[in-house]
Amino acid sequence: MSDTTPRPGEDGPEIPETDGGHLRDEGATAPYAAVAAPEQAEPAGDGSAFRRSERRGILVPVVAAAVVAALIGGGIGAGIALAVNPRTTVTQTSSGSGNGIVINNPSTATAVSAVAAKAAPSVVTISVTAPNESGTGSGIVLSKDGYVLTNNHVVTLDGDTSGGTISVTTADGHIYSAKIVGTDPLNDLAVIKLADATNLRPAAFADSGDVNVGDSVVAIGAPLDLPNTVTTGIVSALNRSIAVASSVVPKSGSGDSGDSGGDGGQGGGSPFNFWDFGDESQQSAPTQANNIYLSVLQTDAAINPGNSGGALLDSQGDVIGVNVAIAGTGSSSSGQQSGSIGVGFAIPATVAKRIADDIIAGKTPSHGQLGVSSIANQTASAGTVAGVKVTAVTSGGPAAKAGIQKDDVITRVGDVPVTSYTDLAGQVRAYAAGSKVRLTYYRGGQERTASVTLGATPAP
Repeated sequence: MSDTTPRPGEDGPEIPETDGGHLRDEGATAPYAAVAAPEQAEPAGDGSAFRRSERRGILVPVVAAAVVAALIGGGIGAGIALAVNPRTTVTQTSSGSGNGIVINNPSTATAVSAVAAKAAPSVVTISVTAPNESGTGSGIVLSKDGYVLTNNHVVTLDGDTSGGTISVTTADGHIYSAKIVGTDPLNDLAVIKLADATNLRPAAFADSGDVNVGDSVVAIGAPLDLPNTVTTGIVSALNRSIAVASSVVPKSGSGDSGDSGGDGGQGGGSPFNFWDFGDESQQSAPTQANNIYLSVLQTDAAINPGNSGGALLDSQGDVIGVNVAIAGTGSSSSGQQSGSIGVGFAIPATVAKRIADDIIAGKTPSHGQLGVSSIANQTASAGTVAGVKVTAVTSGGPAAKAGIQKDDVITRVGDVPVTSYTDLAGQVRAYAAGSKVRLTYYRGGQERTASVTLGATPAP
């Protein structure tokens, strides 16, 4: 069966209502993604950020690449010691060395070496400083004159400030000051502009919708403040959906949480109290008001603090994702999140590029909204198929207009299976507002489909 549903980040033709049938499965959707609020409506906004002092010492099994030991390197600095082998230790590493990617013997260089040599000039290291804190992350060059794509939590220091001083170091060691052009907290993305930059090398972006599980990938960034670091692995899953803490900067500037503007979710609580992949019962999830929901690629390429906003590349050296989050099994003895355990996540390139283009054009990026409520941590059963049970439908909303009713069990958004509220919200928000998307759902034990024109999730 041909699929006329547009990929997230793309506009597509109108979709006729047809029998959905059994669509191809291009990667399991996370069955563990659950948000521990008893009854949640689809978010209309994503709450406020919280003071950093309230975030210390919290166990962060899944990190929004943002906290001290998430993918933003919280002031790690140049004195880090790196064990190379049992007898050798490298100390006094400098983040501004400008060594780039070193290829000593091209005749024996691997395919990974070729990818790194091509793409490394398009990846930069971003340092942000504010009066009481600092952090580092990575970014992807979009244009010769200095537009750079990164994560929102990198440039806002996890949502603590919108006025930090930004310094950007290119792969060859040149340092530029930069300003924020625009941010998209709902997808944790931002675009910055380097001052007086010329002749930078823009990254090439691939269609992330063509990626396969098992494809080889290369990650480039500045983990632990070590720029031009290359790691490799595979795409270990597609169509994951994760909930991570919002890094929106509070408008009041106080750091206190405010009204989320949601339509039925619960506010309050720490934004970094995530569930544990290994045992959901031991961790409560962040409440809706403090969440963003992301559709992501999963990779086993090593990603660590500082990789945030950096490039996940295919075997041609083209960007297929923007590194954003890692999963962990617990915290270190110091209370900080442990490093990579081989489960990392990246925002698909097609979605990231759409948002970046909107920001550069002066537009506000849009995100789809369905207009339903569901039990956040409950997996419903529709015969032998798991899905998301609808507990309420917003009157006059996109779902209602498409005929979705209370107690329907939604099983797919386009081609992607959904089994939890996080899945549903993550997949819907990956689309631009106004996109036409096919929903597959069960009613009375019968499978049905509906074409939905998505509404717009309000900006936080």
